[in-house]
Amino acid sequence: MNLENDYSRLPGTLYTRLDPVPVVAPRLIRFNEALAIELRLELNSSDPEHLARIFSGNEKLPGSQPIALAYAGHQFGSFVPRLGDGRAVLLGEARDHRGILQDIQLKGAGRTAYSRGGDGRAALGPVLREYLVSEAMTAMGIPSTRSLAAVLTGERVRRGPSSLPGAILTRVASSHVRVGTFQYLAAQGDTQTLRSLADYVIDRYYPEARLSDTPYRRLLDLVVDRQAVLIAQWMKVGFIHGVMNTDNTSVVGETIDYGPCAFMDAYDPQAVFSSIDQNGRYSFSNQPAIAQWNLARFAETLLPLFGAEQEQSIALATESINAYSAKFKQEWLKAMRSKVGLLQAQPEDEDLINALLAVMHRTQADYTVTFWGLSDYLELDRAGLGVEQALRDQADFRVWLRRWEERGAQESESSAVRFDTMRGANPRYIPRNHRIEEVIEAATTEEDFAPLEALLEVIVRPFDEQPSAAAYAAPPRPEQRVLETFCGT
Repeated sequence: MNLENDYSRLPGTLYTRLDPVPVVAPRLIRFNEALAIELRLELNSSDPEHLARIFSGNEKLPGSQPIALAYAGHQFGSFVPRLGDGRAVLLGEARDHRGILQDIQLKGAGRTAYSRGGDGRAALGPVLREYLVSEAMTAMGIPSTRSLAAVLTGERVRRGPSSLPGAILTRVASSHVRVGTFQYLAAQGDTQTLRSLADYVIDRYYPEARLSDTPYRRLLDLVVDRQAVLIAQWMKVGFIHGVMNTDNTSVVGETIDYGPCAFMDAYDPQAVFSSIDQNGRYSFSNQPAIAQWNLARFAETLLPLFGAEQEQSIALATESINAYSAKFKQEWLKAMRSKVGLLQAQPEDEDLINALLAVMHRTQADYTVTFWGLSDYLELDRAGLGVEQALRDQADFRVWLRRWEERGAQESESSAVRFDTMRGANPRYIPRNHRIEEVIEAATTEEDFAPLEALLEVIVRPFDEQPSAAAYAAPPRPEQRVLETFCGT
């Protein structure tokens, strides 16, 4: 076990070298043994006290050369030229069982050069939220950062009027390079370092771009494609990121920075949970367009590398960005077809899917339960089970059901194959907001982590029917609804 330090070979303007700030009394909350094995970290035999020292930053992993990364970003549309890791430290990279480098970062590791007056720490609640949601997203097959460990610091952090238990999350990611990383260099006019960064991203993540006569244009196209796939997957499961700033947009197409994120219960295309998103910029239905806007900001940074006159470079970048819409629509339709058990594309499918969503919106049907219920309805041969009775009582839904049955009759695959497709596309269990809040409340007030373990055990098997976990599939009662989620800074 010996960490590598690939990113720190880049020019020093992209990071600051520093060690994590030690904490008073680290105590292990959770260690992801399966992920540690994937990363070939020989730590499973370590005792909890040793793991707590390592994943609090009090003890270095072999080979670690810690750095905090610099980046800029558009935050709610306004450009900030210098942001960076204000509370995170990249320890280094581990080479996983496939030979691929994975970043290992401590989040909540103390003040850095980019803290901007912040305390550099993380509260327990956001650490647990990120642990749960990132592991659930991974289990659903959605590209995401991972959670390797969570540690209590033995210190308190102040958030507004509250004093909360401090914690540190160990985050694993293919990359921590963001659109904002490129913006940071572009804002300084540092084309030489910008080229070095682009070459680094190509060589490590997109080597196929080297086969092109225009590798930086090809890099843009590949990043566009991955973002389109990622956002379609978010929409598929009703996920709302909550803070899609360019500094939270990974260039490798992974979900990163689970701050005020949430999953929809009742379907509402305008749903917003983030307490800092006052105008709904990052609402559920806005996410595809915001991703395209963020990609346009990425394209702007690459223009000096295209090797063409400015007007021609802008035209090429515009063509790449415009291609996002068709790619996203293709990926979204593919995802939504799978949710309703349609395997062969037909022209009327988009209208059929949108008609269902319209009924769900009007009736405030639960997003996850409705789609799971449709697969039950198909499997049980329309025996009156599966779909919630309240929804089936709606005349327009019954009309939609007949349309769906007629469309399904055109499929060449059997109902059994369609059912399996739906079961693989529609999670039974998601980390519902009220369940996460129950976990946070128990952990914060009583240091009771049993609810964390119980919820995690269910959501890492999202597509499996788990009879003993039926309560975790149920939508919240009115008094349980969570209407607002909060960033951890």
